[in-house]
Amino acid sequence: MSFFRGTNRFVLILLIVFLVPQWWLYADVSSKYQKLAKQAGLVYGPNAEKRVLAWRRLIEESRSLSVVEKLTKVNNFFNQMEFVDDDVLWAKEDYWATPIEFLGMQAGDCEDFTIAKYFTLRELGVPDEQLRLVYVKALTLNQHHMVLAYYHKPTSIPVLLDNIDKELKPASRRNDLLPIYSFNAENLWLSKEKGRGVLVGGLITIELVDRFK
Repeated sequence: MSFFRGTNRFVLILLIVFLVPQWWLYADVSSKYQKLAKQAGLVYGPNAEKRVLAWRRLIEESRSLSVVEKLTKVNNFFNQMEFVDDDVLWAKEDYWATPIEFLGMQAGDCEDFTIAKYFTLRELGVPDEQLRLVYVKALTLNQHHMVLAYYHKPTSIPVLLDNIDKELKPASRRNDLLPIYSFNAENLWLSKEKGRGVLVGGLITIELVDRFK
């Protein structure tokens, strides 16, 4: 993922992160996701329906867990999916899959992993101010990458959820990553040092494409 390609992706991901939670967090889970699971099965095959239902079971069974347990379970669940670039998986240079599409294909790129983890943790009650989607340079791979960061406190070194190094680790132990910028549904930060950043500003509400409504 080149930097300029990543910058273009960043704009649309901001829209997804800012607007989708209104639909995501207040949906009728019992009926909505049973229907979506069946639809996923029709489109992607019977195993896709099983994956969507397993995801919903994960959420229902994890609500009372500690934050660390939630991070671990969500990270491990989505890291079972396969990494595949958009041009191979979707025959498009840039494609932002919904979590249902990601689970249906059982594959996606780093943005798909990160967005799915972000929305799942939000649904599990992790506050938005403790989560950031972080664009980084993966130094050993010499390419741009995205991870999810969890901050116990605003000034603390975050724990990273990553599909490359699948173990939960503090950012201080990820010398292979160079942070560039990070964001959540409220704000954008430019990174000055690992795990911290300078607040740039809030996000603007823009109508999102129909498939994310």
